[in-house]
Amino acid sequence: MTAFHSMFIPVIAGLALLTVGFSFRERNIGVLMMWIGTMGMLGLMCWKILEKLA
Repeated sequence: MTAFHSMFIPVIAGLALLTVGFSFRERNIGVLMMWIGTMGMLGLMCWKILEKLA
């Protein structure tokens, strides 16, 4: 698996959680999915920034 694929798969998973969570935003599970998707995206960005700084 290339470096591109190792980042592409989590990004797609996070965006899918955001999309499905937004569809179910009236329910608690939808809010949780959006929260997990957002934290996943922010976590990936922070990871890549810290990786470039080190």
